[in-house]
Amino acid sequence: MSDVKPAYKRILLKLSGEALMGDDQFGINRDTIVRMVDEIVGVTELGVQVAVVIGGGNIFRGVAGGSVGMDRATADYMGMLATVMNSLALGDTMNKAGLTARVMSAIAIEQVVEPYVRPKALQYLEEGKVVIFAAGTGNPFFTTDTAAALRGAEIGAEIVLKATKVDGVYSADPKKDPAATRYSKISFDEAISKNLGIMDATAFALCRDQKLPVKVFSIFKHGALKRVVMGEDEGTLVYA
Repeated sequence: MSDVKPAYKRILLKLSGEALMGDDQFGINRDTIVRMVDEIVGVTELGVQVAVVIGGGNIFRGVAGGSVGMDRATADYMGMLATVMNSLALGDTMNKAGLTARVMSAIAIEQVVEPYVRPKALQYLEEGKVVIFAAGTGNPFFTTDTAAALRGAEIGAEIVLKATKVDGVYSADPKKDPAATRYSKISFDEAISKNLGIMDATAFALCRDQKLPVKVFSIFKHGALKRVVMGEDEGTLVYA
């Protein structure tokens, strides 16, 4: 047994809905969600408390055409319901993998998932359960990035881990510019001045104000989540 301890005791993991698609056009790719859960299992085995916020783009993309011209608030509520479906799928996969997952929704759907109650969420985390926060903030006009920042601050997470398709924040688009370099770490102010677009402005400002660091890394890179939690040089750390 190694004496090396994780760098964080409690994390908020932000997953995009698109990440669940794998190579599919929309929906949930079974192999992809199982692989993601395996990564999360590896982190919980280190004794780290894990909360998750997941987006709904993989499901909402399938109906996005129909939302053209729709009232923005209505479209946002549809997106929130998509995150509930993703959260249920993620929670079910976690339970089958031997974890105990609890889905808590910001929108009341008691027959399906329990409502978000902060003290209850904290209790679950202390008990070693994985808490999945569904339905964003429960309000239209806010993204799931903002929900991640908000829930991260509420539960006292030490860091928000933003899982993306790229392995960090780069000076330019690495697909277009071969000379693009990955930042190992960067301050919130510098990221804003360089207009790097790591999260939406509301989420970013909330993390900066709460001095809640953000780590951007690739969820598709095997073992990356564990390396991040162990404090290794994986992805990009955004600090206050």
